[in-house]
Amino acid sequence: TLIPVFDDDTDLLILAGMGDKVVDCFEVSTAEPFLSQSHCLTDTSTRGVAMVPKLALDVMSCEVIRVLQLTDSCIVPISYQVPRKGQEFHEDLYPDTAGTTAAMSAEEWWQGGNKQVERVSLNPDKRPKPKATPTKETSAKKKLASGDSKESTSTSPLSTPSSSEASSRSPSSTSGLSSGFLSSPSPSQSAKAIHGLLTTSKFRHIQGSVMHRDTHITNLRGLNLTTPGECDGFCVNRQRVAVPLSTAGGQIAIFERSQPGRLQDTALPTIQNSVSVVDFSWDPFNTHRLAVGDDAKIRVWQVPEGGMTDTLTEPELILQHTEKIYSIRFHPLASGLLVSSSYDLTVRLWNLESGDEVKVLTGHQDQVFGMAWSPDGKLLATVCKDGKIRIYDPRKSTAPVQEGPGPDGHRGARVVWVCEGKFLLASGFDRSERGIYLYSADALSSGAITNVHIDISPSTLIPFYDPDTSLVILTGKGDTKVLIYEVLADEPYFLECSSFSSPEPHKSLQGLAFLPKTECNVRNVEVAVALMLTKSTIEPVGFRVPRVKLQKEFFQDDVYSDTAVCWEPALTASAWLSGSNGQHRKISLRPKDMTPSVSEAPKEAPVRKYLPSSVYLEEKTDEQKKEELLSAMVAKLGNMDDPLPQESFEGVDEDEW
Repeated sequence: TLIPVFDDDTDLLILAGMGDKVVDCFEVSTAEPFLSQSHCLTDTSTRGVAMVPKLALDVMSCEVIRVLQLTDSCIVPISYQVPRKGQEFHEDLYPDTAGTTAAMSAEEWWQGGNKQVERVSLNPDKRPKPKATPTKETSAKKKLASGDSKESTSTSPLSTPSSSEASSRSPSSTSGLSSGFLSSPSPSQSAKAIHGLLTTSKFRHIQGSVMHRDTHITNLRGLNLTTPGECDGFCVNRQRVAVPLSTAGGQIAIFERSQPGRLQDTALPTIQNSVSVVDFSWDPFNTHRLAVGDDAKIRVWQVPEGGMTDTLTEPELILQHTEKIYSIRFHPLASGLLVSSSYDLTVRLWNLESGDEVKVLTGHQDQVFGMAWSPDGKLLATVCKDGKIRIYDPRKSTAPVQEGPGPDGHRGARVVWVCEGKFLLASGFDRSERGIYLYSADALSSGAITNVHIDISPSTLIPFYDPDTSLVILTGKGDTKVLIYEVLADEPYFLECSSFSSPEPHKSLQGLAFLPKTECNVRNVEVAVALMLTKSTIEPVGFRVPRVKLQKEFFQDDVYSDTAVCWEPALTASAWLSGSNGQHRKISLRPKDMTPSVSEAPKEAPVRKYLPSSVYLEEKTDEQKKEELLSAMVAKLGNMDDPLPQESFEGVDEDEW
């Protein structure tokens, strides 16, 4: 569908098609309709266009019309200018235009009135002066809006960097119009909003790539691809991977990360869990201990040193629930502490050191979709099918200390703590559309601060949050795309980064689980490493930040902050239950043979940038231009008396021709 926008003053017609990447401009004439045409190539598809009022134009730069293009992710100003020399007002380009004062009231019009809106001049010298003296902030906004500043004509704060490049390849019109992108934010925008539009992420162009095939585990067979939505599908730690199988008896296969390659076609030694797996998780402080939730029990298994050689049938510990399990989560700081949710609508806290149930948290009215411990290990957040997000302080009360409205959808949801525990991020559904929602941890009752609608898909988005980079990485079971956002504690809150798609279009992800930061290759600026589960393989995926000139001997300290040693407990379960708190120690990811800071890298000599010849020619007279052009032609031709180089070439014999 073509969207027409017509300007009565200049007889210019703008045509933009829904979904197209071209905006056309025609000059309409009674003698010859559509006298001329100008194409403006855009980087993104058009969702809508609107014309900016004439009083907002930069008339001193001969801007005759400006339209705003609406895309999926931004609003792009497109400016049409008539090339004229000098910074002055050209009367022939700007007839008087309709003012902003109404000609009559609605009642007068109903009674037959036909007054016209008073026309005003666009000449800045003839416009009425404002009565009140504007403040410095207001003046700055007006200057930014009008485009008087030279810097404002280079790129648009409302468009992506790639859109500014489109202006350079937009062809000029035969009628003297040139189309391009100019910055034109609304004067009514607040400074805070402008700051949000200008904010960009250093991880914006993050790249995900599957590592070499030598690191893959292949020939997986009989995987259980129907685990509940509360389960991540598989779980990993630094040494091994646990994957549920679809065979009878709730079997779980354990693979050693140190032994990649093709699996044999023979039967594998497995963990015989007796019943189908609902959810399972590795102990963060013991790479050999795996907790598995099923019908009404939590079975704790101990994997032998060196990996599985025989089938395990006897768990190390059994914790008895009253009803079927939804999900289980280990405490991030205290060893031997586990929390589980159940069909009886309770959340129970377990001490694995003693094998006892120590707390029963109540207050849920429906299925518990997800749970998450706060970074300091003091609070527990839950998201429920009853449409509520709750925060518990398990050591002080069994009732929630806060609750508020969560995602409305009933398909599933997840929750994680972000921004040093100041906010909660929930992934869920709004009717049929997937999205992510941000909540203040101190004001859950106020609802979501902001949200981002992503797409329509039946699978729940599973979020992983990296506190070192503030990146949240999301994907769903059966998806082929991994989404990445940087989360901020201030507007605009979410900065979209490049996404990662499976290199094989038909290979869908059945799960994505992340490894500790020490697994990252800092020489290649990797900020996260994950294992990707497909129907037949386990493949490592590295997420790296591209650098223009990567010097591998210099540590990229602007990307890597000290990371927490999350594989070591900060305190015991009994100490935490008695009221003690702790925190992980932190270490640097810099190898000893790397220079401590990229800022210490030697600075390259700046390359002199030459201006195009047109800049110099504009300052010279016509006679000077002619003389320089003739001199250049003579120098190019050289001395006509000298023989040409091709005259010395030997010919080809007739029989060889």
